[in-house]
Amino acid sequence: MSYGEVVAEHLRITILRLLAEQPDYTLNDSMIRDLVPQFGFRPSRDNVRTQLAWLAEQGLVSTQCNGGCYIAHLTERGEEVAKGYATVPGVKRPSPGGA
Repeated sequence: MSYGEVVAEHLRITILRLLAEQPDYTLNDSMIRDLVPQFGFRPSRDNVRTQLAWLAEQGLVSTQCNGGCYIAHLTERGEEVAKGYATVPGVKRPSPGGA
C-alpha cells in the first residue's frame, strides 16, 4: 500500500469520526478542512471534497452542494464504520477504545 493510500484511509476515518461527534451528524467541507489539522492532516479543500465523494460512493455519507459549499451528513452505515462496528476497505479501522 502506498503512502498516499494510507493517508487517505486515515483521513476518511477522521472525517467519519468528526461527523459522528456532531449533534446532527453534519459538517460542511470548510469545517472539516478546519478541524482535521488537529489530527495531523492539512488537506486542501479539493482533497476533502474528493474524500467526501469517495465516502458517498461507499454509502458512508450523503452530500449536497449548497451555494458552492459541500455539506456532508453521516449515514447509519458511516456511523457503524466510525465506531468500529463495521469495516470498509479503504477506511482505516479505529483503534480499540478510540471511538
